[in-house]
Amino acid sequence: MAVYDWETFGLHIPEMMVPKEGTDYSKWAVVACDQYTSEPEYWNEVEKIVGDAPSTLRLMLPEYYLGADDEADRIAAIRKTMDQYMKDGTLQPLPAGCMLVKRTAEGRTRLGLVIATDLEAYDFNKGSKSLTRATEGTVIERIPPRLRIREGAPIELPHIMILIDDPDKSVIEPLVNTPQKQIYDTDLMMNGGHITGSFIEEKDLAGAKEALSALFDKAVEKYGEGNVIFQAMGDGNHSLATAKTMWENLKKTLTPEEAKNHPARYALCEIENIHDDGIVFEPIHRVIFAKNGQSGMDLVNETVALLKDQNGNAYLADENVPAPEDAFRIPYVAEGQRGSIIVEEPANKLEVGALQNALDVIVKERKDADIDYIHGSSAVESLSVKAGNAGFYLPAMDKFMLFPAVAADGALPRKTFSMGEANEKRYYIESRYIGK
Repeated sequence: MAVYDWETFGLHIPEMMVPKEGTDYSKWAVVACDQYTSEPEYWNEVEKIVGDAPSTLRLMLPEYYLGADDEADRIAAIRKTMDQYMKDGTLQPLPAGCMLVKRTAEGRTRLGLVIATDLEAYDFNKGSKSLTRATEGTVIERIPPRLRIREGAPIELPHIMILIDDPDKSVIEPLVNTPQKQIYDTDLMMNGGHITGSFIEEKDLAGAKEALSALFDKAVEKYGEGNVIFQAMGDGNHSLATAKTMWENLKKTLTPEEAKNHPARYALCEIENIHDDGIVFEPIHRVIFAKNGQSGMDLVNETVALLKDQNGNAYLADENVPAPEDAFRIPYVAEGQRGSIIVEEPANKLEVGALQNALDVIVKERKDADIDYIHGSSAVESLSVKAGNAGFYLPAMDKFMLFPAVAADGALPRKTFSMGEANEKRYYIESRYIGK
């Protein structure tokens, strides 16, 4: 069997940085920036927990603050702290290698490997056949504000999680038996569970490389030359799209030789096996917020009218009324009122597609409301009781449909699934130098 190089898989062995020995990892590790975007109380509590301790909170911008009056000042402070942490030794370099991560949250445990993905093997544009494939439609308007943060930043921190399709559990799982050095073992703040990380040097990754080679051959056989999907985005789609955009912009200023080995060509990520029992696909619910004095039920009724126009029929029903055969049932809550929207003869394969088409008209075309994408039912409940708000619940997607669905039909409707609830998302720990 042929053993390929890492570039064949769209991967790269990085040189990472971790905080110096003695750092309190429970304060250092902070959840992904795109979580709790409508809950300022979460980030206020994180501020209290971290205090003056070294923390990735000082190296990232929670998306709650995107567009705030002090956004530019916050970004400037982030870059200053990145420089400071590298200069004063808060961040310590590791040799080329990967971090084997074991994460336990909500009673589930999963394994992951922190590695770098090659942005030359990724294309988020519609219809892409790239080796690393976007699994949801990329909203181009979401890239510029994130680009403001990444451009000019000397280091990156990953919350990107990428999936591989390895039913035999041949790549990541056997790494628990390879030579390694434990780097961290800590509880995670704000109900994030527990995480351990063990460093594996590049020379000890030969077994994973062989297993990836066999997996790659199977993918070519399954999908055909030129249509191989080898890495599928699990989380952080827009963060990876931002890294790709920055790289394409930067590449124009480099010689071919400089571009070949430039650190910004790669993006640090965690790869996980979709067949890991600890990986659960959770739905991403929707909450919309009226902008023109409408009530929550006004927004629900507007949604129903649009669904009726876009599908065979749509109407309101009691909360627990089952949907007719081949119809969708979408539960809603608005200012204490509950019920279901029944969508007959839906024009989409998934409930999320039908609902999103209607909400896009309300939010983007009519500008009647703003929207947030919510992980977890408790947040939907707390937001939807407020005047002028309406929440919509969506079902979870079968995770084993992901690779074949994306290979056959392209990216799914945006925000179709979430890998766990918000507190199960990746916490920032490792970092990597990407240049200035």
